[in-house]
Amino acid sequence: MAPGLVDLPASDYVVQKKDTLGLPEATKNRLEKAGIDLSNGYPYRPNKPLYLQDAYKIQGDERKYDDAGARADKEKKALFSAATKVTNLTAYIGTEIEGLQLKDLTDQQKDELALLIAERSVVFFRNQELTPQQQKALGEYWGEVEVHPQVPQVPGVEGVTVIWPALQATEYPASFRKPGGASRWHTDLVHLAQPAGYTHLHNDTVPPVGGDTLWASGYAAYEKLSPDFRKLIDGKRAVYRSAHTYLDRENPTSGPKHIERTHPLVRVHPATGWKALWVNRAMTDRIVGLDKAESDVILGYLYDVYEHNVDIQVRFRWTPGTSALWDNRITIHNASWDYGGNYPRHGNRVTTLGEVPFFDPSAPTRREALGQLGPDEKKVDGILVDA
Repeated sequence: MAPGLVDLPASDYVVQKKDTLGLPEATKNRLEKAGIDLSNGYPYRPNKPLYLQDAYKIQGDERKYDDAGARADKEKKALFSAATKVTNLTAYIGTEIEGLQLKDLTDQQKDELALLIAERSVVFFRNQELTPQQQKALGEYWGEVEVHPQVPQVPGVEGVTVIWPALQATEYPASFRKPGGASRWHTDLVHLAQPAGYTHLHNDTVPPVGGDTLWASGYAAYEKLSPDFRKLIDGKRAVYRSAHTYLDRENPTSGPKHIERTHPLVRVHPATGWKALWVNRAMTDRIVGLDKAESDVILGYLYDVYEHNVDIQVRFRWTPGTSALWDNRITIHNASWDYGGNYPRHGNRVTTLGEVPFFDPSAPTRREALGQLGPDEKKVDGILVDA
């Protein structure tokens, strides 16, 4: 059994059907070359728990976590010297590296890449020759790989999930007006006791036009807030909900329920030590201690700050064989469905679980730590104020 999953009676599982959707040719070739057994169908669907009590047990215990980025060379000499080109795509978020194969990175380069992701939020590598097994191995280097009970996986390689919009549309139909799925701003796995840290999505098949993914910076979103507003939300906690629902074993007629856990609204990254806003419209439900009306107003504003400031976002156009590695602790992301399902899109994703989210009032912002504060900002007695 995969780490983090629970052994349940057969009666407590939802039966899954075998998928019959034909694989894109490039995907099929990649998987067969990697030795993936496709004879029993693709993807493999784990038996998902039916009851809320069992779902809470999945990866619900606290575990030790050491961030690889925290031990990295700050100058990232091993990583950068081996690359042929390093390009920052925007001022605040997104970097593309050329001339490196992820499967060939040394341990030192993996540490430095983790720090780069923690600083730049998302890092891209094109033209990658990468098997699902190698993708999982990189994730395992950074920590415990998440095994999701609700998401299809690569047969024989547990923890490597299948991102295949055409397959998802067979269960949850999408349309131009309601694309659904990942086509909304969100952060992965916020409902876990130790939510997602580093995520690596490798797309082997992409549309010729469309299907871009957007990311927004939590560091910069937090810095968009006035110093007084930051004081209002610093230290506050919110309730974060799972994307999927389950029945209450003690009261099954009460209807489906989400897993809910409380985490800080503003968290500090363990590798950079910088504060980041950590909310998302899809899965942040309410602020603890506030009335619903108060919570809705504040959260609505925070969502807008994240989503409406284009200068803190990056939009990436995929090409076949591209990997994107991002940090869920400091970003939200959104997958565009503008290709309307007219072309195949397929990828594999590996997510490493991070630390228990924490807040430190003495932690700096990103721009403060890098000495980039503007002329209208200053600190008085160690507190950032408008000049």
